Amino acid sequence: MKILVVGRVGQLGSALAEVLPGRYETKFLDQPDIDLAAPSSLREIVLSSRPAVVINAAAYTAVDRAESEAALAHTINAEAPLVMASACKEIDAVFMHYSTDFVFDGASGVPYTENSPTAPASVYGQSKLAGEEAIAAATERHVILRTAWLYSSVGHNFLKTMLRLAEGGSEIRVVADQVGSPTYAWDLAQVTWAIVDALGRGSEDRFGLYHAVNAGVTSWHGFATKIFDLIGWKGVRVRAISTEEYPTPAPRPRFSALSCERLRQTFDLTLPDWQDAVARCLQRLRVENGAGSTSL
Repeated sequence: MKILVVGRVGQLGSALAEVLPGRYETKFLDQPDIDLAAPSSLREIVLSSRPAVVINAAAYTAVDRAESEAALAHTINAEAPLVMASACKEIDAVFMHYSTDFVFDGASGVPYTENSPTAPASVYGQSKLAGEEAIAAATERHVILRTAWLYSSVGHNFLKTMLRLAEGGSEIRVVADQVGSPTYAWDLAQVTWAIVDALGRGSEDRFGLYHAVNAGVTSWHGFATKIFDLIGWKGVRVRAISTEEYPTPAPRPRFSALSCERLRQTFDLTLPDWQDAVARCLQRLRVENGAGSTSL
């Protein structure tokens, strides 16, 4: 099966490349060979490659900066996926894409399902929801995976930021009233390839929208506390603060736990518990940075 992956150097693209099954003929594209800010160029790239599956692992993810770059965020997160999905429709290819918990306003008290009403409060969330809607309108042969709080051993993310901040002082202030599911990019990549396998076996009735996050929920404060518990840094104090004490340009959902029941029922896939995933990521950082070290 021939696969085209858009995005190679980010957290998810790197993970997809690492766990890529050898049986696929897969091509990864990233800047400068592809530019999602210039959507008109994407159709020919897809058509000339003629893949069976296109996986879009690239996005505009600067949540706060999107508030002042709304047009660019919309171009990358909505217009570019529309062009790629439409090109996939022309050649009968499957289009896979990733979305976010930011499509919800966070007012729920129970995990969101794929059928829960969307109400993004930020420009970033609005651009990602627009991308979902554009893809669904362009082609029936799509799989959209909504995920949340993504991190890995590469790139910029919350886990690596916590480790960096801990080296500079004994106290870190972390928001405790936003709840969600930290998701390890490596686990999401494994799920992605399992879905590709299933679709390759002719599972034509499985297209659509799915939630895909590591099991369990916590707050940002709980996430940070678990990081330092696992690496045994006793000298770091993680102080719980409110959202109001840490204002950001873009509003964050207070509650964005996602139900992954549809993913389990349809593909028999469940991501591991978030605490297990954090432990594995930290172990990888130790290995990459030298035995016993998690310094960045």
